[in-house]
Amino acid sequence: MSKIEADGLKKISEQFLKKHGFLNGWRSGTITWTSGWSGEESSVGIVSDTDVPDPYLKIHYTQTDNYSGEKKEFDYKVQLTTTPCNYGGERYWFVCPVSKNGIYCGKRVGTLYKAGDYFACRHCYNLTYSSRNLSGYAKMFGSISCPDVEELEQKVKRTRYRGRLTRKYKSYLKASKKLNNAFIGMAMLLNKRVKNSSG
Repeated sequence: MSKIEADGLKKISEQFLKKHGFLNGWRSGTITWTSGWSGEESSVGIVSDTDVPDPYLKIHYTQTDNYSGEKKEFDYKVQLTTTPCNYGGERYWFVCPVSKNGIYCGKRVGTLYKAGDYFACRHCYNLTYSSRNLSGYAKMFGSISCPDVEELEQKVKRTRYRGRLTRKYKSYLKASKKLNNAFIGMAMLLNKRVKNSSG
């Protein structure tokens, strides 16, 4: 059975919440996604509170079954946790709220994906990325399926130590650059092949 690709799923990231001010005290709002194929919109309501002893993100939405038309309401909290930043302050993380095979996950992650009823980490949904499924030409540009850039980023607790880049941060930068170069190289090759075939 092939894995579901995370790239096209609805997701909530720590970076999005930070950018839109959801990690500064109490705030409520809505996240909306637009399908690139149909243009249809879907949304979830969110409430965040980082001023309480146990900071959280609350997610609520209505889900309609495509076959039966039955509507189901969801309203649940996702615990937030923090790690200190090198130059002061802190970074927030989600604590995955779901259980798999009866075992609570609780992994600290930077992004939650919706591949089922709930928003959860990619490990619980056994997700992959389109970059991992590319073959042939992609392999010519440095095996872009590894390393997992997201996991490397999550391991970075500080970017510098005593004025120098930390080892984990350098590993993340190297992997990120490799992935970016791979996509650029593959795009150039595919574009060249399209031109040759059309000519």
